[in-house]
Amino acid sequence: MNKTKLIAISGVVMAMYIGIMLATQGFAFGAYQIRIATALYSLSYIFPFLIVPLALANALANFMGPMGIFDFLGGFVIGMMTSGSVYLVRRFDLPALIVIPIIIFLPALIVPIWLSYILNVPYIMLVVSLSIGQITPAIVGYLLIRVLDKPLKRMML
Repeated sequence: MNKTKLIAISGVVMAMYIGIMLATQGFAFGAYQIRIATALYSLSYIFPFLIVPLALANALANFMGPMGIFDFLGGFVIGMMTSGSVYLVRRFDLPALIVIPIIIFLPALIVPIWLSYILNVPYIMLVVSLSIGQITPAIVGYLLIRVLDKPLKRMML
């Protein structure tokens, strides 16, 4: 795949991520942070070149939330970790179903590290609420892999 195509796909995926976050910000930044956009992390299973664009999209989308720079930096780190881990599932030929706990628990265990400090809320309470909020995006992400893996690979050749 040529560089122009990679850049175009990256831009479209970033726009989708930010657009979904804009459309769902009413509950994406709530107590349970149901971030439907994080389902797009699963696309790095199919296209590893999306790891950095997905992390950057998460960072940029986090400017919509109340935490500003903390969520920008943290969002980039957690985006890299989550989408990178999703890719590793494919790389090591593990069952795609493993994507579900990755999308649930990486953000749920790491984001509360800074949120608990900033919000003065116990870490474990945030872990529980973020874990609950990540269930839907994790399942949607897995379904994206199941539905799009073969057709997208064929289309991109």
